[in-house]
This record gives sequence, structure tokens and C-alpha cells, in this order.
Amino acid sequence: MPDEIVSVLAENRNVRIERIISTGQTSCWYDQNETEFVALLTGNAIIEYHDGKQVSLQAGDTIIIEPHLKHRVAYTSSNPPAIWLCVFYVG
Repeated sequence: MPDEIVSVLAENRNVRIERIISTGQTSCWYDQNETEFVALLTGNAIIEYHDGKQVSLQAGDTIIIEPHLKHRVAYTSSNPPAIWLCVFYVG
């Protein structure tokens, strides 16, 4: 797949829940207003923070990314795909 598949599962003014399927894609830098809860359901991935710190994730791992903590997806596995459940929320 050339692009990730992003599905918004639920959304209101305070929360958005997304399922993202990645197959080797990486991302640009994010600087989000919301807190993000990330659960990696399958595959492997690496999140890189602006200060150079990296977090390796395997299926079943979770992290919380605080608002305005610059980060990017530096790696995602393709076989198996990295399937994410991401919850973005304010407050």
C-alpha cells in the first residue's frame, strides 16, 4: 500500500478514535493540540521524539503522547502490518 489507511471510528468535539493501518510508512513531524493514547495492536513501530529519543513498540504496547510533544513515526512493519488504535482527546 502506498498510503496508510486511516479510519475514524468515533468522534465528537472532545475525542477522536482512529484505526490506522501502516505497511512501512513513516510520517512527518506532528505537533498536536490533543493528548494521544496509542495502542499498537499488531506489528512493530518506532516513535521518534524531537529530542532524538526513540520508543520501539511491539504488538500490545501502549504510550501516551502529551500535547505539543513533537514526534513522528520513524518505522512501521509491513508484514505483519502495524495496526494502531489511537485516541486523541482534550483535557
